[in-house]
Amino acid sequence: MPDGTDFIDDADRQLRETYEEPMSLAEYVDAAFENPAIAAQASKYLLLAIESMGTRTVVEEGEEKQRYRFFDDPHNDGEHAILGNTEVLNAFVDDLRSIAAQRGKEEKIIWFAGPTATGKSELKRCLVNGLREFSKTDEGRRYTVEWNVATATETAGLTYGNDSTAANEDNWHASPVQAHPLLVFPPEVREQLLADLNERVDDHVDVRVDGKLDPFSREAYDYLEEQYRRNGEEELFSAIIDPNHLRVKNYVVDVGDGIGVLHSEDSGRPKQRLVGSWMQGMLQELDSRGRKNPQAFSYDGVISQGNGLLTIVEDAAQHADLLQKLLNVPDEKSVKLDKGIQMDIDTQLVIISNPDLEAQLNQHADAGGQDPLRALKRRLDRREFKYLTNLSLEAELIRRELTNETEVWQADSYDEIEARFQEPVTVQVRDSDDVVRAREVAPHAVEAAALYSVVSRLDDGDLPSGRDLVDKALLFDRGYLTDGDEHVDKDDFEFDDDAADGEQGIPVTYTRDIIADLLNETQDRHHPEYDVENVIMPRDVLNAMAEGVADAPVFSTAERNEYENRLVTVKNHVFQQQETDVLDAIMRDRQVDEETVAEYIEHVYAWATDETVENDRGERVGPDALKMKVFETEHLGRFGEDAYENDYQPGPAVAEFRRSKVITALNRHAWENRTDDFEISDIDLKEVPVIKTVLANNDWSDVRRVYEDFEPGQWENPPSNTETAEVKERTVRNLQEMFGYSAASAELTSQHVMNQVSYKWD
Repeated sequence: MPDGTDFIDDADRQLRETYEEPMSLAEYVDAAFENPAIAAQASKYLLLAIESMGTRTVVEEGEEKQRYRFFDDPHNDGEHAILGNTEVLNAFVDDLRSIAAQRGKEEKIIWFAGPTATGKSELKRCLVNGLREFSKTDEGRRYTVEWNVATATETAGLTYGNDSTAANEDNWHASPVQAHPLLVFPPEVREQLLADLNERVDDHVDVRVDGKLDPFSREAYDYLEEQYRRNGEEELFSAIIDPNHLRVKNYVVDVGDGIGVLHSEDSGRPKQRLVGSWMQGMLQELDSRGRKNPQAFSYDGVISQGNGLLTIVEDAAQHADLLQKLLNVPDEKSVKLDKGIQMDIDTQLVIISNPDLEAQLNQHADAGGQDPLRALKRRLDRREFKYLTNLSLEAELIRRELTNETEVWQADSYDEIEARFQEPVTVQVRDSDDVVRAREVAPHAVEAAALYSVVSRLDDGDLPSGRDLVDKALLFDRGYLTDGDEHVDKDDFEFDDDAADGEQGIPVTYTRDIIADLLNETQDRHHPEYDVENVIMPRDVLNAMAEGVADAPVFSTAERNEYENRLVTVKNHVFQQQETDVLDAIMRDRQVDEETVAEYIEHVYAWATDETVENDRGERVGPDALKMKVFETEHLGRFGEDAYENDYQPGPAVAEFRRSKVITALNRHAWENRTDDFEISDIDLKEVPVIKTVLANNDWSDVRRVYEDFEPGQWENPPSNTETAEVKERTVRNLQEMFGYSAASAELTSQHVMNQVSYKWD
């Protein structure tokens, strides 16, 4: 078991690996030639940080996309991962690439807009986390300069204290705005240095360092220059940058150090919020013969903090007056501390807002060319966050809200992801009696909430004939639909590019609050054996969401009516999922094993291609017609005896089925690229639609055939020693073992399914 010193040692090691000893300017230049990334300008550095984590493949809106792992917040275990909106994030990276390469957009302010609870705040946190951690790595080190003028004079000089001892660390003062070390060089020398540096960079984006030192650093530089010029120093620049006066230090990027964040509650005059303010006490102390000394400036404005990397204006509608002050910052790349004191800046400007900012920007839209906000709107490059339209992503987000799970879901197949969002969730809740109880959010309950939320966000104006919004939601999540034996891809459908998918709908915060309320209530149901009152079923969640919509002020009357109309299809789909679980649990011992399926496939392929198969004795023989017939009639349930001719040979319908459903599907998945040593075991049978149907799907005719005395109407209280009682006992147990149900939720789910089935059983 670790003790306290172990944690202290870990902290020591982490800090030791994060910070370096200060270096001279010459040493920094050498380091930059070894690793040009450390000298990158703001937009390039931000781009490098994002690209450093690589990409992964995701499916959103039914299409495969490459997503930057940086936005999964990997350094923070996914706590502030941005779920979905991959296209918006990729467009942001493209913007950075254009800005860094000076291919346009340099004058743009990137604007992330969208309704509440769409991930915009997570973007801010993800950027802060990712940049902080990248700056701790060797390839992502970030540097600035610090000055000591005490060694150039016997007086205190440019210091905050009165101690002029050269070795005293109190006499070293870092640039308050993270000035780039290369800004110390004269422009002509810096230009040649960067040209040589970029020749070594295998990148289409050059390192660029423009502008002048910040006023604070310039004050130190000018002071040192004047002292040494008066003393007749010939190697003037070398004297100024002597390690006794100037050193380069690395810093960890964070809010206030390379990242400026202006929050909604921050107040002050526009210039104060933007760059900082003059400190009157310091102005009096630093008598500079009638002029303002930049050392007496606070440099605590958002752009000062974000100089060198990133400036974020959060909830920008609260700072609409400041946006106009930012208007020329991207163009001129400078701001003023005072009428005569200008500060060059290098930062990527990002603003984040809800839709209310757009209303403010458009208040003079009818004025046309006389619109006073026209110039500002021209400089804003809008990227719109939308509500999630992927079922699995919404389910992941709901689980995060309920459980504080932070792991980003990744899997090798959709089946794995589907199993995640269908599984139950257990939450510990303290009730009014101060007793902590486990509440179970039953299997499919999170799925139901997520599906209803997604369906509320989809545009129904482009639905193909015969399809509903649940079909569209499944297409967006999987990229395909399984329709019986058919595997239908999203590419086979035509959805409008300008559809309003994700622009409005039920926000995740509403869903979270509904489920939270349910968790704090015991359900009005009882069972002599199981704790059913502490189970939240899918229908409980859906009913509560639908009822709450009618009263929630966040929804308009039109939205309330629309969401109510969309509830039925969601309930039907969720019931089908529950019904499938119950059928699979009932028929668990009757499932067709994959070996039997593989044998059938092998014989069908040999039948279609006039080839042979190997029997148990190692002999090559023709395909077994009886085995194929038995599989098709008993396991598939497709055909009767009259579909076959003499010697079990297939009739026309059977032959067409084998060619169109089995062989064509196999060709699609495997046969086209088979090698000489290809075997049937090389195929993932679960990916062949007709085979997937055999392996996974049962129906009530199968139950009726296998259990002749089964009576679903007796399910709630089956008579003892009956087949129904035996089937129920096994089913409840199988639901727990196969799908993670508790005994209570298995009882409730199977009762619900059997109540519906009993109506049509006879």
